[in-house]
Amino acid sequence: MTPPRRTAFVAADRLAGWVERFTLAHHGLSSQELADDGVRLAMRDGAVAVVAPPWPDDGRPGRGADPLERIVSVAMQERRLGLLLVRRGGYGVGVSVAGELLAHKVGTASARSRGGDQGAAVVEKTVEEAAKAFAGQSFEYLATGGDKQLIDAVLAAPPLKRHAMAPRLAPLAVADPNMAVLRKAAADFCALRIQITDPDTNG
Repeated sequence: MTPPRRTAFVAADRLAGWVERFTLAHHGLSSQELADDGVRLAMRDGAVAVVAPPWPDDGRPGRGADPLERIVSVAMQERRLGLLLVRRGGYGVGVSVAGELLAHKVGTASARSRGGDQGAAVVEKTVEEAAKAFAGQSFEYLATGGDKQLIDAVLAAPPLKRHAMAPRLAPLAVADPNMAVLRKAAADFCALRIQITDPDTNG
């Protein structure tokens, strides 16, 4: 059986403390190496944490004496993001910098406007509100979360054609969007993503 995996989102300025606690909890660091998907930290008890930056360096490489410091440096660079969260239970759109929302809108949609089709109603409303939130804005990355099919339908709409061409960050799994969910997503999108594999206890 494959050991369980989970994802943690850690702010760049808290990574050093997180790594210290993780290392102590798993009996010390066995190795640290740079991998294609981030910095791989292997622990003595078999646990593994792969620390990845929230976005590529895009010609602005991080500074530091080791790979972890450089990843932290990249994550601390302020990037402007366009946020688009969509599920059948609602939508959340906005623009953020360094995890802070500069523009935002959350809400739900009535299926009655689209003959009882909840998905189509949410798409229609999200397109309308995203076009307003993104108007006059530019951002380096598009950050999406929720239902991939609905997100793709939103971005295929003519009012969002230009914004749909922006590079995309790895999507998030989110609950039905509300203000709290949108705020958390804004923070998580600019945090370091850590893929954790727990020790194999079956051997």
